[in-house]
Amino acid sequence: MKKDDKTLNNKQQKVKNNKNSKKKNSDSKELVSKDQKKKKPSKKKVAPLRIIPLGGLCEIGKNMTCFEYGNDMIIVDVGMAFAEENMPGVDAVIPDFNYVLENRSKLRGIFLTHGHEDHIGSLPYFLSELKCPIYGGKLTVELVRHKLSDKGVSLAGISLLACKNGDLVKAGTNFYVEFIRVNHSIADSYALAIRTPVGMVIHSGDFKVDYTPINGKTINLQRFGELGKEGVLLFMCESTNVEIPGVSPSEMHVGESFQRIFQETKGRIIVATFSSHVHRMQQIFTAAEMYGRHVCLSGRSMVNTFNVANSLGYISMKPDTLIDTSELDRYDPDEIVILTTGSQAEPMSALSRIAFASHKSIEIKEGDTVILSAHPIPGNEKPIYRVINELFRRGAHVIYESLADVHVSGHAYRNELKLLHSLIKPKYFVPVHGEYRMLYKHKELAKSLGTEAENIFIMNNGDVLEVRPDKAKINGNVPAAAVLIDGSSASDIGNRIFSDRRMLGEDGCISIAITLDRKADLACPPVVNSIGFVFEDEKEEIHRACGSKAMSLLTSGKYKTDIETYAYSRQFRESIKSFLVEKTKKRPGILVCVSRLV
Repeated sequence: MKKDDKTLNNKQQKVKNNKNSKKKNSDSKELVSKDQKKKKPSKKKVAPLRIIPLGGLCEIGKNMTCFEYGNDMIIVDVGMAFAEENMPGVDAVIPDFNYVLENRSKLRGIFLTHGHEDHIGSLPYFLSELKCPIYGGKLTVELVRHKLSDKGVSLAGISLLACKNGDLVKAGTNFYVEFIRVNHSIADSYALAIRTPVGMVIHSGDFKVDYTPINGKTINLQRFGELGKEGVLLFMCESTNVEIPGVSPSEMHVGESFQRIFQETKGRIIVATFSSHVHRMQQIFTAAEMYGRHVCLSGRSMVNTFNVANSLGYISMKPDTLIDTSELDRYDPDEIVILTTGSQAEPMSALSRIAFASHKSIEIKEGDTVILSAHPIPGNEKPIYRVINELFRRGAHVIYESLADVHVSGHAYRNELKLLHSLIKPKYFVPVHGEYRMLYKHKELAKSLGTEAENIFIMNNGDVLEVRPDKAKINGNVPAAAVLIDGSSASDIGNRIFSDRRMLGEDGCISIAITLDRKADLACPPVVNSIGFVFEDEKEEIHRACGSKAMSLLTSGKYKTDIETYAYSRQFRESIKSFLVEKTKKRPGILVCVSRLV
């Protein structure tokens, strides 16, 4: 690594104190000079460093970790996760921010390892509650800027500060954070070396070791080795691919596959990949130009990311390569590549709409070739294969990961993880970014490399790890339950709501309309309707029987004089439900509506 990458000239960059997150932030980064780098925070204090993951442990996604010492707190990543199949109606899942909100006076900054949604996706919700400086790579901060603007979050009081390899940022009086370049499936990805009063913590972020990256910038292994010799108290390392032996293939292999497929393919080519994968985007443009094709972008996030990356000079292409969807009919099919979102078969993504013939300007034609250049996120396999089946049904030839080398992972395999462990040689280790089995496998790997078993901590979201130079332990926890985004609101949706939604999806709903006259007596028999409950040829009989049962209940005994109250009572609903279960063996949702004649 060049000396200029590790240090900053004081004449070019002022060092500014960040003593209070409420203070109006300037556009200058609080970068530390060469002389200041030599000064380590004092280790004389006996107070522990508190590390509190609020997301990303024992799960995939919504990565967020708090580091707290004295009156200072910093956060690494503020991500989101996709809703699971057992969360009907939920659009996204974000961490619980309450602990940070309760300690907002301590917050000195947010440090972002890279720009994927599982690391930045919750920022619009977080920053609607409080403001603080945000540090990250150049592409990362521009993606955040666009995301906040798109979500209507004011940038007032928020500093978005771009950092590069070797930059050292002072946060409060207790934290110095150094950015270390790594390779990943998005440009400007970094690990973080966090200097604290008790020792150094290294957080790997998401990474792989790629010796032939698309941008020519390899992971800064030298710096990891230097920090390892200096002494690392705690290493926090991602665990996504710990179960896979060997080393991950280079992103360059995907480019070679694209070139071979583009050379051999006749007709239109449609490529679906993650919109944030700028390196993959570049390789598609390169292959298209090599074989005389123009590229059309489809999908809002794809267009937005391209615009950001292109404005930063991360996309190299000829001026006439990019075309609009309105221009597709001007070119022969052999001259077209459509780059689209939807590699995970999201219901409203461009590829899903293309597959199911609901896209406003693109439809599948006989002879089209569709390439899915992504690995299914765990749990997404069924909807992805549903889209693949529909594409085949419409006459397209579909190429996906199991059939060709059209995707490589951006996460380190076992041997790459071993390499980083061997360079860093930490005293304590916390595996992060993975489901429990991944964290456990990573623990076993660390033990095999010499880390003492009692110095390895598998944590849950909300656990508080207290670290001192001579000891570390999990001591208590804070609230860290998932917060679900349902429509435009964020709330703690209870199990009852999910139970109701699943019931409606399985057994449907039945409504009972009751009309009362001016004397509060029944004006007419109850009217019954249903949705998703019984088949059409059964409806009339079931509705009539249910109406008779409701009439009998409403006009019997003491309830005759207080029909409205009884109609809304739990006893009435349970009686109707028991009747329907006995008659149909189903448990539909029951809606009761009472109206009065005037």
